[in-house]
Parts: sequence; C-alpha cells; structure tokens
Amino acid sequence: MTSLFDPLQFQRGAPLKNRFMLAPLTNLQSHPDGTLSDDEFKWLVKRAEGGFGLTMTCAASAQFEGYGFPGQLGVYDDKHLPGLTRLAETLNARGTHSVVQLHHAGMRAMESVIGRKPQCPSDDAETGAVGMTLDEIKHTIDCFVGAATRSERAGFKGVELHGAHGYLLAQFLSPQYNRREDEYGGSPENRARIVLEMIDGIRAETGPNFTLGIRVSPERFGQKLDEIAALAQRLMNEAKLDYIDMSLWDAFKQPQDEEFQSKSLAAWFTELKRGKVKLGAAGKIFTGAQAKQIVDMGFDFAIIGGGAILHHDFPNRIAADAGFASVRTPVSADYLRQEGLGEAFVNYMRTWKGFVEEAA
Repeated sequence: MTSLFDPLQFQRGAPLKNRFMLAPLTNLQSHPDGTLSDDEFKWLVKRAEGGFGLTMTCAASAQFEGYGFPGQLGVYDDKHLPGLTRLAETLNARGTHSVVQLHHAGMRAMESVIGRKPQCPSDDAETGAVGMTLDEIKHTIDCFVGAATRSERAGFKGVELHGAHGYLLAQFLSPQYNRREDEYGGSPENRARIVLEMIDGIRAETGPNFTLGIRVSPERFGQKLDEIAALAQRLMNEAKLDYIDMSLWDAFKQPQDEEFQSKSLAAWFTELKRGKVKLGAAGKIFTGAQAKQIVDMGFDFAIIGGGAILHHDFPNRIAADAGFASVRTPVSADYLRQEGLGEAFVNYMRTWKGFVEEAA
C-alpha cells in the first residue's frame, strides 16, 4: 500500500518528498495592490517548514479584473515579482514544491475594486455581471498564461488553475451559468474550451520541468458530477497536466445527487484511468488515519485545508505519530496567531462558524 511518506513523482520536475499538499487557502493577508505581505509570507513558509511536500499559495489573482477578495495576492503585474520571488526562494529552500494557484473570480469579482461590472460567461441578473466578449475571453487566457510565466520567472516550481468553487473557470464549465451560443458555450466540450486553451498556452510558454495542475469541484456551484468526471478523464488522457486537485468538501461522502449514488463521490474519480496524471483530494482530513484513508482509497496525495490552519506542521505530526488527530475547534485567536496566522487571517476565520472562540 502507498505510504503518505513515499515520494510522489509528477511527469515534470523533481519528486515531492511526501503525499501532503497544502490546500490553496484564502487568507486576505496581502497588500491592497496584490503585493505579498510579511504575514502571508510567514503563513506559507511556516507550512513548508511543517513538512508539506507541496505548498500552494491562496487563490492569486491572474487578472486585475478578476480580483475577488480584500487582500488577495496578485500575480497579474511585474510589480508583484519581488514578493513572489522572495516567497518562491524561501519555500524552495525549505524543500517543498512551490506552487501559485491562478484565479479569476468572474461574476464574484469586487466591482468596487476593479471599477467595472464583473465579467462572466453570460449576463447574470443576480450579480449584475456581464457576459464576456470573445476578445475578453482571449485576453483572460493570455492573462493566465502571463501569470504562469511570471510565476516561473519568480522561481515557483508550478501553477494550478482554479477551476472550482463557482469562480470564472467553474462558471464556464457550468451549464447553469454558461449559456453562451458560441464556441465557448453549449456542449461540455465547448464550455471547457477556455480551460483547455489555458492549459495549452501555459504548456507552450513554460519550461519542461514546470508543473501544471487544476482544482475542480464536482458538486455545487452549478457543476454536474458526470461532466466533471468526463473532463477529468479527458485531462488524464491528454496528459498535459501533472495533477488534478479534487475539492470534495468531504472526501468520504456519497454524492449529493441521487443519480450518482451508486458509488462514493471519491470513486467517480479514483476509478478513472489516470495514466501519468496524479490525483488528490481535499475535504475534512483532520487526522493521520483520514489522510492514510485518502491514499488507501486510491488517491495519490492528500490535500489539507482546515487541518493545516490548525497545525502548521500537520505532516510532521503524522510522521511522528500515525494516530495524530487535529485539535478540536473552536480554538482561541491566540492559538491561531501561534500557528502563523496574521490578524487579517484570524478575523477571516471568525467567519467560519465554530472555528474561533468568541471573546468573553
């Protein structure tokens, strides 16, 4: 059986030292112009020091028009390079595989910041977002490719496309939000075109050892599980990616749609013929036993979110004690500060129900 501490070799680049990936966690800690803050630097470096084989940034804005959160890290302009370079060099020195997650919020972009109506596949009455023109789609693809090459120039070992959680790429994949009638809408293949063209563009413009992954979510946000499984199979067949990061919310549950409950949610993806493409899962992994269960279920690596917020050294703790279990929430704000969270991140965690103790 695969061990959590076996090296993991992607198609490209040096092998990961273990099977633990830090989830791309929104933390609101960067400066308003997207440049890296000391708090965000500290948060990520502390996780690399804690033993993660792959350390990924938060969802980083690949295009200014896609800016989605206060304090979002940016990778859309060369002004971001000094901070990105500092971060990449330090992560790499800690022996982790450094990755930037590339993001565009789509209809959820912050109009007050970008100074225009948010962009998305089709006009959206609820948010006031407007459908993108063909030229705007091409420009966004170019922005993602540019952000990937900028990440490589900074010294990162790879990038991941954020195709999950109802942001721009997920909006294109969704038949609910993508009602276009051109080559970027209609059939599942057309709705995936923007993703496929980004993959081709990044592959063409980055080096042979630069890794490329994608995060997808098969449920919620207007996604159809069978379509996401078919897309994952296509991406595995084409082998232009190194890995697929499955955001399952709960990696151990049944599908929410009765139509697909003949097997577990995980099995819809672990049973695919993945070829050279690796597969990981995120969702309620808080113990050594749960992390081991992920690889026993057939995934290649475990993606740790909440557990990594609570324990910067989550992998190292499991290496020392296979029976390790995360501290229970709620925890104090001081506890989170000791784990390397800055004030902006601590305050953001207060919005997660039951995560932070309420002040007396």
